[in-house]
Amino acid sequence: MRHNIRYLPLAICIIAIPAGLLLALAFPFWGATITGFATVFTVIGLSDLFQTRRAVLKNYPILARMRFFLESIRPEIRQYFLESDHEEVPFSREQRALVYRRSKGIEGLRPFGTLRHTGQVGHEWINHSMLPKHPDPGTFRVIFGEATCAKPYAASVLNVSGMSFGALSPNAVEALNIGAARGGFAQTTGEGSISRYHRHDGDLVWQIGSGYFGCRTLDGQFDPDQFKEKAASDQVKMVEIKLSQGAKPGHGGILPGAKVTEDIAEARGVPVWHDCLSPAAHSAFGTPTEMLHFIAKLRDLSGGKPTGIKLCVGHPWEVFAICKAMVETGITPDFITVDGAEGGTGAAPVEFADHMGAPLREGLMLVHNALTGLGLRDRVRIVASAKIISAFDMARAFALGADTCNMGRGFMFSLGCIQAQVCHTGHCPTGVTSQDPGRYRALNVKDKSHRVANFHDNTLQTLSETIGAAGLEHPSDLKPDHLMIRINSREVRSARSQYDWVAPDELLDHNVQHPAFTKFWDMANAESFAANV
Repeated sequence: MRHNIRYLPLAICIIAIPAGLLLALAFPFWGATITGFATVFTVIGLSDLFQTRRAVLKNYPILARMRFFLESIRPEIRQYFLESDHEEVPFSREQRALVYRRSKGIEGLRPFGTLRHTGQVGHEWINHSMLPKHPDPGTFRVIFGEATCAKPYAASVLNVSGMSFGALSPNAVEALNIGAARGGFAQTTGEGSISRYHRHDGDLVWQIGSGYFGCRTLDGQFDPDQFKEKAASDQVKMVEIKLSQGAKPGHGGILPGAKVTEDIAEARGVPVWHDCLSPAAHSAFGTPTEMLHFIAKLRDLSGGKPTGIKLCVGHPWEVFAICKAMVETGITPDFITVDGAEGGTGAAPVEFADHMGAPLREGLMLVHNALTGLGLRDRVRIVASAKIISAFDMARAFALGADTCNMGRGFMFSLGCIQAQVCHTGHCPTGVTSQDPGRYRALNVKDKSHRVANFHDNTLQTLSETIGAAGLEHPSDLKPDHLMIRINSREVRSARSQYDWVAPDELLDHNVQHPAFTKFWDMANAESFAANV
């Protein structure tokens, strides 16, 4: 029966036209209204009927358009009315609400107990102590480059992940930088370089990507003179070479010319209104050894500021090759930012977002174990980045080997992001990721900068209470023994016993039993990222 009514809406509209004209004789307003609407929908229905591009429209004129409309608002309907509080797509309602509350300084307590299933496999917790401490979150800082740099940096344990101006709106970048200045933490620029909107006294980690934006020649090569000039700024505290990111490792990208505004072109050092290319690989180096010499070069050009790399772990032998090059050259990065495949501030093909790169836990532990086994862990800080949103997420990362954490989407939520997932379209409803002045001007920089600082401060306050309850004084005191994981309905294990850990200097003694090293270590070569087979 339902197949026989596919032309019914069009038929009703056609019949309503003369009916409306007759009604207008007695009731002019209503008759004219009905005739007008019927005429419009008749035209739409006839165009549907005679078009050839969409079969469903031809078979169901007018009616199919209702399907398209409902389909277009399905994500919003699902997010606002149907999803559960704990359904992570990619962040749950509970996680978003947590950030909103902390950004506004609203009490974040929960009455009546946990909503989580503590007996579920994979449930995690931090063991507490009967001798709790009361650590000061103001002391939660970690020194980068202490042994290698003329200008080491004492960083907060929580900082802003790399998000470029261009991916973020001018107002969003300004609010983050002002918030960073107020809260005493750092903002990573993203590979889009330092823009005028970053210049509000907030500490910066200047991220250098494969496009060398802000320090490039006309043909896209690295320009040491430009780099030296900009890195000399007191606002730049560290330099990060981006090898890959969790959202789309090994992909590269293009910012279409239509989006390369004058401000973006100024920051990146590229022609305005021309396509802006980020190659998949760097041109300044091609081997692990060359990469370490490039790090040393940037450290020197910057006047002795901590210089490190950012990567999403892929082939294990490539990470091991970098580590072997450290041993052979004596050059170490001051930090390694490990971005998990869960990272997602950059728009990416679905296949890359879902199935490319190692998740944070595995990547973090691989890097930590490699550095530990070579006796280099004290010289190289590890920054964890990817889907970290709460103090517990941070505590987990610290227990698994991180020194500090970066957040991207968490700080986007603090700016007012509602997870509409239209970041790449320019139609962000809150103006966080749009370059449309009509949209981003709605984002109040003064108000949002306070929320950014509030979110940072309140998260660290909760972190201090968390580690204090465990009887600890600093996040660096968290070890794998403190993190408990339910592995089945009857057993729980600490991360220490659940995973394999390399002992200090174990790799130097050639006695490592870790399965990844047993399989891949001998495939690594300091002079090539390719595997020895």
